[in-house]
Amino acid sequence: MSTDWEQRLGVWWIAEDHPDAPAIVASPSGPLTYGELTGRAHRIVHTLRARGLSDGDGVAVLLGNGVEIIECYLACLEAGWAFTPLNGYLTSAEIATILEHSGARALVVGSGSAAGYTGVAAETVARLGVVALGVGGVPGLEELDHAVAGFPTTLPEHRRAGALFPYTSGTTGKPKGIKRAAAAADPSVAANDAAVFGRAFDFRPFDGPHLVTTGMYHGGSLAYYSGALQVGQPLVIHEKFDPERTLADIERFAVRTAYMVPTQFHRLLRLPAEVRAKYDVSSLHSVVHSAAPCPQDVKQQMMDWWGPVIWETYGGMEGPATIAKPKWWIKKPGTVGRAIRGVTLSILDPAGEALAPGEIGSIYIENGIGFEYHGDEAGTTSAFKGSRFTLGDVGYLDEDGYLFIKDREKDMIITGGVNVYPAEVEALLLGHPAVHDVAVIGIPDADWGEQIKAVVQLKPGLEPTAELGDAILAYCKEHLAAYKCPRTVDFRDDLPRTEAGKLYKRRIRDEYWAELGRSL
Repeated sequence: MSTDWEQRLGVWWIAEDHPDAPAIVASPSGPLTYGELTGRAHRIVHTLRARGLSDGDGVAVLLGNGVEIIECYLACLEAGWAFTPLNGYLTSAEIATILEHSGARALVVGSGSAAGYTGVAAETVARLGVVALGVGGVPGLEELDHAVAGFPTTLPEHRRAGALFPYTSGTTGKPKGIKRAAAAADPSVAANDAAVFGRAFDFRPFDGPHLVTTGMYHGGSLAYYSGALQVGQPLVIHEKFDPERTLADIERFAVRTAYMVPTQFHRLLRLPAEVRAKYDVSSLHSVVHSAAPCPQDVKQQMMDWWGPVIWETYGGMEGPATIAKPKWWIKKPGTVGRAIRGVTLSILDPAGEALAPGEIGSIYIENGIGFEYHGDEAGTTSAFKGSRFTLGDVGYLDEDGYLFIKDREKDMIITGGVNVYPAEVEALLLGHPAVHDVAVIGIPDADWGEQIKAVVQLKPGLEPTAELGDAILAYCKEHLAAYKCPRTVDFRDDLPRTEAGKLYKRRIRDEYWAELGRSL
């Protein structure tokens, strides 16, 4: 099969030109061809239209990893609907809030999220008249397979491009819906145009497969598995991440591309050396990571193991910003790359003035497209300075235009009037032999404003002791300036992280501020 970029790409044209080409190589429910996958999406369009959905309506999904989330997404992309994938770990109240806020007219729930759907979420669905369908046996819901039975797998009439309507993870505040206009093009043309996304990361046409091991509801994961499908790379889908199974399937299926997050790198590197050496990973060509900071030494170890195949990208659902090709990162370790085509980066001070190379400030992005936080005019306005918007991160550009991120602006600690970036301290502590995971936060201090605390999850088999806490503090003092070092260490059995690897630092910090703030 030709790999010429000039051929027709995008899922709809691939299904037309190569209906028997594999779209799903392996998944919890088996393989599918492009013809079968798009036919199932067409059937969902016919079904939901018959249930009353029309152009511009929204479809939300609470689905685990599998083909169903892809089918629903593709249906939205050709029916003019907004697609809202929801984190399966949300509470019933959080689900209800997003359903009401987004105005979704349909909801598809997987059996793994049945508990979250009960209660106020189910009550909201009934009150709003939302069409609700289940996958895998959800009490009280009609099965999706039953609902679509009898509807054709033929191309629907009156096709119109839909759009992704995601909600942020809410790790630093309430989730926000990010909305932008759908493409004006025919869905088949829009899908072909979307295939250029793969070109940016060297996802080559029909040169797969692409491995999916992150939560498929997550915006980063969705961007890359859909980007792979748009260029004809079939998917190998795991229900959940398992380090050794990941290596085994890279070898078994000769995986070419993948999307991962830094916590997965941590877990892969912790495998025994004999396990890591057992599998052939030489097929890998392009593995993209994003979503959370990756300690420099962790990425270097992955490069040493897998070779120069690891790409990094920075941005958010609000818009992409940078790409760090492997050769760029090797040249400038720690960078998240340079601005992608069509994007301008700026580092601004609190007054909105541009800072010189090397000076740390707020990172602003300009892409000529923009976005809005749905129903939140104040939030949208606060994110923008003119046509430039921020994701809330601070960092600097070097003299060659490479971006380096210091931390989240909301996570920054100000102690004695000095700025400390927790990400730097966390990256160091993750290199300590006893530390499995860590959150560095600022807690109230009557004299200093904030003092630095490390909340540590130890590696399995280790017991928290005062001596170990002292050793961890001494490790910091050996490698960091004194003002950056934690004053105290607390131990916890588990730290809350999203599937994208982001710490729910707000939850941890809020606990301490609620408890300690009252005593000041």
